[in-house]
Amino acid sequence: MKTPIIAAAAAVAALALSMPLGAFAQAQTSPTLTRIKERGHVICGTSPGVAGFSIQDAAGRWNGFDIDICRALAVAIFGDQDKAKFVPLTSKDRLIALQGGEIDVLPRTTTWTLSRNLGQGVTFTAVNYYDGQGFMVTKKLGVDSATKLDGASVCVAQGTTSELNLADYFRKLNMKYEVAAFTSEEALKAYESGRCDAYTTDISALSAVKLKLQDPDAHVILPEVISKEPLGPWVRTGDESWFNLVRWTVAALVNAEELGVTQANISEMTKSSNPEIKRFLGLDGKFGEAMGVGNDWVVRIIAAVGNYGESFERHLGMHSRLKLPRGPNALWTSGGLQYSPPFR
Repeated sequence: MKTPIIAAAAAVAALALSMPLGAFAQAQTSPTLTRIKERGHVICGTSPGVAGFSIQDAAGRWNGFDIDICRALAVAIFGDQDKAKFVPLTSKDRLIALQGGEIDVLPRTTTWTLSRNLGQGVTFTAVNYYDGQGFMVTKKLGVDSATKLDGASVCVAQGTTSELNLADYFRKLNMKYEVAAFTSEEALKAYESGRCDAYTTDISALSAVKLKLQDPDAHVILPEVISKEPLGPWVRTGDESWFNLVRWTVAALVNAEELGVTQANISEMTKSSNPEIKRFLGLDGKFGEAMGVGNDWVVRIIAAVGNYGESFERHLGMHSRLKLPRGPNALWTSGGLQYSPPFR
């Protein structure tokens, strides 16, 4: 004879199997999303200008890999990528602005760390770029390895994990160094003017800022990667529904690439009989409604900004000025780390 608890559990399981897809998904109220809809646009924090990630063109329009995350959110919410507004923030001020409600989301290159996730009122959502810290030096310095920087002066952006990783690296190798901490822009200017022997930040950012130097060919990025820098959007703690929408927007870009859904074929894909694709594009289930947006939110996102791989190639990859390899940012099926949770 079944006990009442076992019988109840069996009944719930049977009900779950018999209910249509998405029946358990219930619309959740998000204070952040409510404010965004009332305001008429989503506000995103961005860097003052890092090629490939977030930079303004000659017409003042923001473009970049991080910018695509914000435009994807605007499309998911409003169906219009121009409903995204951008606030440039220094490394020192970015999390303060998010904590204080000046911005809704921080897709700006900001590393996921334990200390940032604990007690600061902010929460990391998903990794959209796996990076690592490195060093750039002038070729005339004659250094081909970071292990030969003993006694060097190093420019670094203050208030960043780069500053902490720098100290750890030199301490670990028992090397001496002189730190020169500035804002991101001032740190680069100090390095280019010769005030420092080396400049350190994430390798992707080094590739970007190198292009801004007067003579890029006079500088070299050293081969060592001295840290793990998982980057991605941050939100304020306490609004789980908004957290979910941001997290699953990043996942949607990755999953689209996994499934071969692109900006060019999205219209045709909406006619697919593949149950996985139909579920992903909102043709089955009501997961979009459960997050406070339309069930076609993924369709709108891919139509506007493309999938993860398209965004990467456009801003960071071999079709961009940076020409960065996918590396760990390749899909898991291609030996990388990018992997989307199931849309079911």
